[in-house]
Parts: sequence; C-alpha cells; structure tokens
Amino acid sequence: MLNIHNLSVSFGGTYLFEEVTFRLGAGDRVGLVGKNGAGKSTMLKILAKDFAPDSGVISQEKEVRMGFLRQDIDFEQGRTVLEEAYEAFTDIKIVEKKLEEINHLLVTRTDYESEEYGQIIEDLSDYTHRFELLGGYNYIGDTEKILLGLGFKREVFNNQTETFSGGWRMRIELAKLLLQANDVLLLDEPTNHLDIESIIWLESFLRNYAGVVVIVSHDKMFLDNVTNRTIEISLGKAYDFNKPYSEYLELRHEIREKQLATQKNQAKKIEETEKLIEKFRAKASKASMAQSLIKKLDKVERIEVDEDDNSVMNISFPVSKVPGRVVIEAEDVTKKYGDKTILKNISLLVERGSKIAFVGQNGQGKSTFIKAIVNEFEYQGSIKLGHNVQVGYFAQNQAEYLDGEITLLQTMEDAASDTNRSKVRDMLGSFLFRGDEVEKKVKVLSGGERNRLALCKLLLQPINVLVMDEPTNHLDIKSKNVLKAALQKYEGTLLLVSHDRDFLQGMSNIVYEFRDQKIKEYLGDINYFLEQRNLENMREVEKKDSLKVVSKESNKVSYEDQKRGKSLQNRLSKVESQIKQLEKDLQHDDKMLASNYNKHIEDAKFFTAYNKKKADLDKLLLDWEIIQEEIDVAGL
Repeated sequence: MLNIHNLSVSFGGTYLFEEVTFRLGAGDRVGLVGKNGAGKSTMLKILAKDFAPDSGVISQEKEVRMGFLRQDIDFEQGRTVLEEAYEAFTDIKIVEKKLEEINHLLVTRTDYESEEYGQIIEDLSDYTHRFELLGGYNYIGDTEKILLGLGFKREVFNNQTETFSGGWRMRIELAKLLLQANDVLLLDEPTNHLDIESIIWLESFLRNYAGVVVIVSHDKMFLDNVTNRTIEISLGKAYDFNKPYSEYLELRHEIREKQLATQKNQAKKIEETEKLIEKFRAKASKASMAQSLIKKLDKVERIEVDEDDNSVMNISFPVSKVPGRVVIEAEDVTKKYGDKTILKNISLLVERGSKIAFVGQNGQGKSTFIKAIVNEFEYQGSIKLGHNVQVGYFAQNQAEYLDGEITLLQTMEDAASDTNRSKVRDMLGSFLFRGDEVEKKVKVLSGGERNRLALCKLLLQPINVLVMDEPTNHLDIKSKNVLKAALQKYEGTLLLVSHDRDFLQGMSNIVYEFRDQKIKEYLGDINYFLEQRNLENMREVEKKDSLKVVSKESNKVSYEDQKRGKSLQNRLSKVESQIKQLEKDLQHDDKMLASNYNKHIEDAKFFTAYNKKKADLDKLLLDWEIIQEEIDVAGL
C-alpha cells in the first residue's frame, strides 16, 4: 500500500533520520516509537504529505485514502458536534444535497408529462442508488455510535464545538477520521485526551481495522493491545519488527546481546590474526602467508552492534523547607459548573510526606479538586494550606502555558530568581537540552520536549508539596521511567493524578477514588486498591459496567441487581454481535453492488434481502440504545 525508500530528513545539518526504508501493507498496525524529538511526528507528517523529506521516495497505490490525526487542529465555529462529525462524509453530503434539490423540484413542478420531469425522476433514481452505495442510510447511526464510543453523551450532540475544550475537540476530529473510509490512519498521540473507557473502545475499533494504522504513542499498554508491528526511530535509524512493543523490546535486546557476543568473538579472531601477521612478517619464508592473511582480514565484514540512545533526563525534586504536619485541609468542598455538580462536600486531610494517588473515570472531579487546591477558581467550602507549605503545580496542559515565540533559555531565565538564574543552562542540560538547543524557540519543540521543559521550569520554584495532573502526557517511555524514579525519591508530599497503572505502581501509600461527586479512601498503594476493588487492572476502574452502584448500608450489590445487570449485559453483547454481523454482510453487499451494479439492479431478490438487512440493522441499533440507556440509568 505504501513504500518508503531511503527517506532522509535533516535540521540544521544534523540528520533526524537517514535512509530509512520500510513498507506498509493492509492489516499492519504499527507502533511508531522513539524518544521525544527522535522524529516520530515528523515521519507522520511526511507520510501525510504535510512535509517534504530532504531525499527519498514514498510510493503508494492509486487512490489510497489517508487520514491524519494531528496534534494541532482548527475547527470552523458555528457547527454542532454532530455537524462537525458529519463533515467526514463529504461525498454523501453532496449527494444528499442533490437529492434535496431533486425532491424540491418534484414538489414544486406540475409538468408531469414533460421530458424534463421524466429526467428529474431518472436523476432521483440514480442519486438514490448512489446514496445507498455510499452508505447514506447508515451514516447518521454510525456517527452516533462512534461519538458515544469516544465518550460523548447524547445530550451534547447539538452543542457548539467551540464550547468544548481542546481535548474534546480532538475527540471530534478522531471521530471524523474513524468514520471516513480511509485506507491508512496516521494517529499522533490518540490517547492523550481520552479516558480509559474511550481508550478501551478505541483499542477494539483499531484491532478490527482492515487498513493500515500507524500510531505514535507513549502508552505502552495501548501499543501492546493494538499493534502487531513496531518501528523504532533511534539515532537516525529505524528498527522494524513484526511484534507489539513489549515483545519487540525483548527481541531487540536479545538481538543486541547476540550481536555483542558475535562482535566479541570476531574481535578475538581478528586480534589473533593480527598477531600472526606480525609474527610472519618478521620471517622472509612466511611473508607470502602474512600477505594472504592481510588480504583475508581486509575482506572481513566487521560486525556492528545496533546503537541504543540511552540519554535520559536527570531529575530530582528537592524539598524547599519542612512544612507543618498538616499540609492541606479541605472541608465540604463543592464545585458546580452550571447545574452540574462535580464535587459535593469533599473533606480531606493531607499530612506531610503523604504520597497520594487520585484515580477514577474522567469527568469525576480529580483535576477539578486539584485546581481547587491551587485556587484556580471559586468553589464552595474551604481549603487551607498548612504552615510553610509551598505548592508546585504541574497541570495536565502545562506545556500550553509556555510562550512559543521565545527561546528555551529565555523561558527559564524569565521564570528564574536571582538565586538560581545562573543555574538555568545546567538545569536545561539535565533535561537533555544542551548546547545550541537552548536557543531554539519553544514552538519548534515536540509535545514531549515541551513537557520536559515545563518540568524543568517547575524546579525553579521552591517546593515541598508537588501536585501533578497527568505529568506523563507526551513523555517517551524512558522519560516516564526517569520521572517515576525522581518522584519515588522525592521526600516531600505528592498528589498525583494518572491513568497509568505502570507509572502509579510504587508511587503512593494512599489512593482516593473519585466517583459520583464523592471520594473513597484506600490506605495502601495502587495494587492494594485494585485488590480491594477486585479489579484486574486500572482500566477496569474506569469501565462503566464494572463500577456497580453500592448500597451505603450493606456496601454490597444486591443479588437482584447483579442478576439484572448480567441479563442486560448479555442482551447488549448479543445485540452488538448481531449488529457487527449485519454491518459485515451489508459491507459485502455494497462491494458487490459497486463491482457489478447493472447485474444486481435487476435482481429483485437481492434488493429485497438487502433492504431487509438494513431495516434489521436500524431496529438493532435502536435496541442497543434502549438497553444501554437501561444500564446507564440503573448504574449497572
């Protein structure tokens, strides 16, 4: 489908990658990985033809349709969520508009016997069949299914897109891409703005995607669950294996170990040969043998070991001063947005040295509570900071607060005080911004590099309480591990919001679960919390169907509720299975129509069966909505 041959890109005379070659075919779900700044997003832009390489060739089959989820998107104001999502169906909308015009003519004209009226009838037939072939009768239902899967509630479908945050707009853009009949999907950090429930839905969608998918992501679990191939860009080279990320890492480690062993054996043999050459050179009778050995040695192809880019950040979070025993005291904190209550009467006491994790489904108030602590908005109730408390806050969108028009060095110097301004170059160096790189403008940095700069800037202020909301967004996997190690060594108080179980392990001694405007305390680490909740992993925490409504009196779900919930889930699964099969059958019929339209147009049985399948599908979609609504209302 796509052939990439000898692709090279350089910036300022330095190669980002050089003579990279690989091929992408149908069914490939590729994880494109590498360190921040290695060139992953640049590679996606080249594949999408947004950016031209210095050299190399990209060849593709004719009429390959490509969809690209960019990090920066721009919406036209005045459209609702549904209207924006419908922009995915350009061809259908054109035909739909034409049908409206034709139907208007049929209503207004009365010259039923004229040739013009006969032509209108013929046009109506032609455009109706084309509308069917394009999936015109299904696109509204398909759109609603995708939007629901990505976390939108039905009641917001008609809200204007400009009323949503950047993260929710990104979901709309993702919905449009998934609705288009693209042959190639290029996804740049698709999970950054998704909650876990939506991530699980997206994983299922992509696993069943027939075309090519290329994903840039630093979510190890997402890559393992979706991809069947990994391409790592490291030190200008591309390493390509038909394995998901974790298996690829193991395989690459094994290959490198074998290369090292083989290189060591070769070096030993070369050394022995060189000794023989020196020995034989001294004797005239052995001179010819020495020359023979030299020629043999020149022909030896020296074994090279794949280089690893092991440069990592050097982070530590020093404690500015020792605060009092109680660092944060919250009483009856309530926060509403309009008529919607996010938090209700939350009370919480945080003692010095606590390591606390906030978990729960998106929209349940984790970030809202953190913003209340740092006084970003007004709320009901009270939050008091203790004696000598100095809070360092890393927001979920921290990198967006950076000024793109100034340099990295200026960013740091503007935020520094007289006592640490002289250290900013060293600090930037410890975050892998070295030499002339500090003179770059912030706007040219990748998402991960911006996050690294934001973390570096955070260290300029005195801190003894760290409040971090999704600090690993955009960070590469090695940088995540370095940040985790630094936070584990941190001797101050830590409040951490994250969906990443791997990152949270070993990070906290208290877990608070946010749900239904309330919080529940678990005195232990994340593994203890999962054991108590009888959950296999963090993803189960945020699945709606796994979080049952718990009676305050008994703290148990009644047998009747369990039985009803199981029955509803079974019905839902059955309906989903039937929908999937019908959609598959209709897709096959559409292809048959497209390939041999004249034959099938005269086949009455074919069209009777075809229309019945569509009617059955519409009924099943309605059944699915009704069952899902029962589950949501009952909280099962």
